[in-house]
Amino acid sequence: MSRQAGVLLPLFSLRSASDWGVGEIPDLVPFTRWARDAGFSIVQILPVNEASRGQNSPYGALSAFALDPVYIAPSTLEDFEAAGGEGALPDETRRRLDAVRAAPSVRWDEVRALKRVAFDLAFERFVRDEWNRRTGRARALEAFAREEADWLDEYTLFVALHDREMGGRGWTDWPAPLANRDPAALADARARLSREILFHTWLQWQGEEQWHAARHDANAGGVLLGGDLPFMVATDSADVWSRRGDFRLDARVGVPPDAFSATGQDWGLPVYRWDVMEREGHVWLRARARRMADLYDLYRVDHVVGVYRTYFFPNDGGKAAFVPDVEAAQTHNGETVLGLLGQDARVIAEDLGVVPDFVRASLQRLEIPGYRVQRWEKEWKAPGEPFRDPARWPALSVATTGTHDTESVADWYEAMSPQERAQLLEIPALAPLRAEPPARFDDRVRDALLGMIYGSGSDLLLLPFQDVFGLRERVNVPGTVTDANWTYRIPMDLAALAADRAARERLRGLAVASGRAAG
Repeated sequence: MSRQAGVLLPLFSLRSASDWGVGEIPDLVPFTRWARDAGFSIVQILPVNEASRGQNSPYGALSAFALDPVYIAPSTLEDFEAAGGEGALPDETRRRLDAVRAAPSVRWDEVRALKRVAFDLAFERFVRDEWNRRTGRARALEAFAREEADWLDEYTLFVALHDREMGGRGWTDWPAPLANRDPAALADARARLSREILFHTWLQWQGEEQWHAARHDANAGGVLLGGDLPFMVATDSADVWSRRGDFRLDARVGVPPDAFSATGQDWGLPVYRWDVMEREGHVWLRARARRMADLYDLYRVDHVVGVYRTYFFPNDGGKAAFVPDVEAAQTHNGETVLGLLGQDARVIAEDLGVVPDFVRASLQRLEIPGYRVQRWEKEWKAPGEPFRDPARWPALSVATTGTHDTESVADWYEAMSPQERAQLLEIPALAPLRAEPPARFDDRVRDALLGMIYGSGSDLLLLPFQDVFGLRERVNVPGTVTDANWTYRIPMDLAALAADRAARERLRGLAVASGRAAG
């Protein structure tokens, strides 16, 4: 594999003149063009699965397959423009739209409400002028529905029931015939909610059209689109409702105690029934792998240790445990699942946290790169715990300065003690900083750290957008639930980013010098 550099930024963080307060699918086009010109050949984003109601995090999704409609751009919807576009919106709606566009962060609830107004206008036009007249676009929607029926039929029925008929209540609180999927009750619901089902089918079709246009443009310019596979979906999801046998609902997924948590972490998500899934041929996982390959050129497998051994907390208060429970079965499960996920797209493994040696050995055998986060790469058992030199990191690894869950490299650098900073500057690539070690993070420190990580031995480099520019804003603070998490927007719009020639040339120079330049 050739040496590559990539940039990581959530789709919601992009900002453009025409967006509706959140990064949108078509924004990937100018962003991937900027990335190519800056020497990057990969743009990685966080999951874009439809989020659970009331949640901003993309890691507990309402569907493992559906795109979140919040990322659909009304400005490029044919039906919205035909219905009058923004000019057809009430004055108050346009004032609210101006406010969310100018907001420094994503106002999720307001954005979703505003987009629903636009989508309703556009869908009414589609039904009247396309669907009822059986036009070519109506037939195209029907073809999309047939091709994606395996997941789309269950998803659209679930969302129609969940949001329209059940007032947002989780499926476990629905009337028993619907919660337990009585065939007659489901057939009746499909007939009763046919228009709402068509609406959600149309939305997914429009999202799909925008997505594949953006991916085609990125690939044509030599840039790969990277994604992120969440480890699990939410209990209140179309997948758990429709495939009850694949999940345990009497326990919750989490992680065991470690240096950061004496009691472990309880994520409140359902637990895979790995034995049942394997016995039935991993139908759902195979479909999920196909869907990820349809959306991305490569993707990160979140919490990869969990596909080897899943830590769970029984709902009855029993002792937490792993499933599978012995190493041989864990190795078999992990390698089987990763083999399925890697059939049609390139995968990388998020192997951070407490990961047994046998898991990393397995990843090596599978030739799946794991992460090397510079701040955590130390000789932990050696006196003084010196930093490892990135130049000696293995080629089969992903080099980075941080993840979407870490503080910025700027804040990390300034928080170090003088002793740790001195250890950091022992890395050969940072020798120019040793004479007068800067206590404050500035452009000189930024460029030295970037030069060091670009020069790492890792074939793949994935850098958080904030660290590329020396910014300090965070995407998420693990273990907290605040309005700041999952709302980060870049401070400049995409036009201003493209116009910053100095930054583009600085980054491309680093890519060229390290043999990672795109194009």
